[in-house]
Amino acid sequence: MRTWKFQPIDQTVAKFINCYWCIEKESSDITLDNPILNPDPSATLIIAPDEQHYCYQNSHQIFSGVGCHWLFPNSQSLQLDHSKPFHIIGIKFHVGALYSLHKKPATPKLDLVEEVNFMSLFNNDNIVQSNILDLSKNNEQLCIELMDELILSWVKNSKLDKQSELVRKAIPLLSTTPVSNIGSQLNCSQRTIERNFSRVTGLTLKQCQSMNRFEEVLSRLYQLENQPVNWLDIVDEFGFSDQPHLINYIKNIIGKTPNEYLKKRDITIDIYGDFESKT
Repeated sequence: MRTWKFQPIDQTVAKFINCYWCIEKESSDITLDNPILNPDPSATLIIAPDEQHYCYQNSHQIFSGVGCHWLFPNSQSLQLDHSKPFHIIGIKFHVGALYSLHKKPATPKLDLVEEVNFMSLFNNDNIVQSNILDLSKNNEQLCIELMDELILSWVKNSKLDKQSELVRKAIPLLSTTPVSNIGSQLNCSQRTIERNFSRVTGLTLKQCQSMNRFEEVLSRLYQLENQPVNWLDIVDEFGFSDQPHLINYIKNIIGKTPNEYLKKRDITIDIYGDFESKT
């Protein structure tokens, strides 16, 4: 399986884009047919061939279609269909970036996958997704430059208003500060930060904090590989009240107890795989 992941080259673009990534599976590759995607508060634009099918499934519904699509912030784990060869590029946005870029949807969506026409997104007749996909195989550097160019066409019309600026300041605090104290940390009322955060990201502060913590827990479990896990250590490290709280927390998100998860370890650590970022 071919994979790569890069940060944007243009620093203006980097204010809105977390990374670009690519995965290509050929028929000879041996991989999990149905890996599980962990919850993520970010939106990702998936660039794919027009005829290529996709399928995502959570505990409530199935999202399927063909070609390019939006993967909006997901609060639950998603099961993917990677049983057949595929080739996809992802543009992963920072949390709340679509609001600042004034891109549809105007109101952020949660737990939704939505098919999209590539040409209608960028209004550039000289660039089609097949060109970008070809470059992702043959010239990674030029592929990244081209995607920077596409996003810059959005950035020119972007606006960082007071709401989005407040959210940008709140996001780093989620890893170290109780949600109830974030308003005071930013010298505003808790109601103001809660309202603005929801408006910009489509998430509550608590939802975003929970997703980020879940990824950290899974990363720790992934690092342990086949070593025995001391669940009390995990409880202490990530601030759970007790072991039953941790068990329920994981089960509510992925539908499995921690021990059931460890038998397969089929959760991806990043948006579509665990591979190193390049700068």
